[in-house]
Parts: sequence; structure tokens; C-alpha cells
Amino acid sequence: MDADNKLERADLDILKEPTVVEFGASWCGYCQAAQPIIAAALIQYPNINHIKIEDGRGQRLGRTYAIKLWPTLIFLKGGVEISRLMRPTDTASIANALDELTS
Repeated sequence: MDADNKLERADLDILKEPTVVEFGASWCGYCQAAQPIIAAALIQYPNINHIKIEDGRGQRLGRTYAIKLWPTLIFLKGGVEISRLMRPTDTASIANALDELTS
């Protein structure tokens, strides 16, 4: 997982553009299994930012979003969470959230 762990909550709160923040871990089997469906859904939305955050012990950013399962996708619009998906298993559920994000 190419993750950006230099970000803090304040960095995400000020984002203007629609963004998907993906919390997970490179060694997580659920995260690895979800990568193809996440990529397939996002390819239809090239104007949406996708930020991956390597989560785990000692990583505070995930705690500020109350992350409990990996992967968790947080959909932000203007820096505000509008929806989230935990352990997505199909592109349709991700696409529905992306549609909501772009409307």
C-alpha cells in the first residue's frame, strides 16, 4: 500500500475536492483482496482524490475517524465525511458512494 502517513486530520478537514481516504495495512488480507474492486470503481471517477493511509498501532489519524476494520473507505466532500464503507466486497457499493460524493 503506497500510503501517506504524513497527513494529519487538519490536512483532510481542509480538502475542497472530493476525496476517498482508504485506511488499511499492506499486510492485511482484506485490504489486499479489496484493492482490485477499489481500483475498478475509482477508474470511473478520475477527478476524485484517493489517499491511502497505512493504519495500525500508534497511528492517530485512524483513531480520529474511529476506524475499527480494514479497509475502511471514508468519502469526504469539502473535508466533511459524507459516507464510509468498511471491508467493501463489490464495485457497486463503492460506485454508489462515489456517485453520492460527486452529486
